[in-house]
Amino acid sequence: MINKESLEKFHKTCEKIFKEIEKDMVGQRDVVEDTVIAMIAGGNVLLEGIPGVGKTRLVRSIGRVFDLPFSRIQFTPDMMPTDVTGTNIIEKNDKGNAVYRFQPGPIFSNIILADEINRATPKTQSALLEAMQEHTVTVGGESRKLAEPFFVLATQNPVEQDGTYPLPEAQTDRFMFKLVVGFPTLDELTRIVTMTQATMEETADAVLDGATLLEMRNVAKEIPVIEEVLDYTVKLVAATHPESEVAPDITKKYIRFGASPRAAQALITAAKVKALINGKFNVSMNDINTLALPVLRHRIKLSFDAVTEKKSTDDVIRMLVDTLKEKPSLFAPLNDIEIGRVTKRR
Repeated sequence: MINKESLEKFHKTCEKIFKEIEKDMVGQRDVVEDTVIAMIAGGNVLLEGIPGVGKTRLVRSIGRVFDLPFSRIQFTPDMMPTDVTGTNIIEKNDKGNAVYRFQPGPIFSNIILADEINRATPKTQSALLEAMQEHTVTVGGESRKLAEPFFVLATQNPVEQDGTYPLPEAQTDRFMFKLVVGFPTLDELTRIVTMTQATMEETADAVLDGATLLEMRNVAKEIPVIEEVLDYTVKLVAATHPESEVAPDITKKYIRFGASPRAAQALITAAKVKALINGKFNVSMNDINTLALPVLRHRIKLSFDAVTEKKSTDDVIRMLVDTLKEKPSLFAPLNDIEIGRVTKRR
């Protein structure tokens, strides 16, 4: 069980992380916090926003703060899978014989910035699937383990459609969070212009290394989740499926396909880290509700009714959370729903 000393150490380390990132980022507090939560929890992040709002700058700043090897992959339509994973090359040894040697690609790093990931073809996008889920890369029939900790932080522009390839559901589901980076306010825009006039380079200092990050992850695993919160989390994810026995009318009208079991795992895992950041010893339902948007927005597909009524994914998730929170009697009991997989995954 986690003690008070570990809690305070975790909380103070996170405060230092946010303080350093604020040297390079203006505003976007929620995006920064959720990105840090995902990295401590061991998840990947998809950052979506128009050009120039600081997506790439945030990832580069995080690379400096966490003091981990960092690789940037600029995705383009002509990129091949071997440009990401690496390939076997032929070279001569000391005896003059031709031998194969594996040349690692940029994926062999701790923090991967997949810049404009939706510009790559599906064949190249699929090269990331194994790395994102199993943290391994298979080339030439041989699997190679990636160094831990390992994260993929991907960016994409939601506006531009020419020359882009939408990510398949199998890949988006491997992102713990999808974070929307909005346009700054007038005050924030003024501060951004003023800051970048001095320097365009990131100035954040390192706060922790890989070993410390893995230690923090282990601390988060010890945070308890009471049965009521676990039950609430499973209800929320199950309620995104129109065919589910616990689906409310909102789901049946506005959602076509619901979230996968990874959503429930992500909610619990991330909520433990969020509780520690806030200096708490346990996960609350409010933590789950706060994380519902980044966890679910890329895992559900809206129905035709939602599109015609101009309901966004975030609108539907908020409505679903409000329904579950304010009118729990609308939902059937979960006695017949298997939750073993969620309880086993910390």
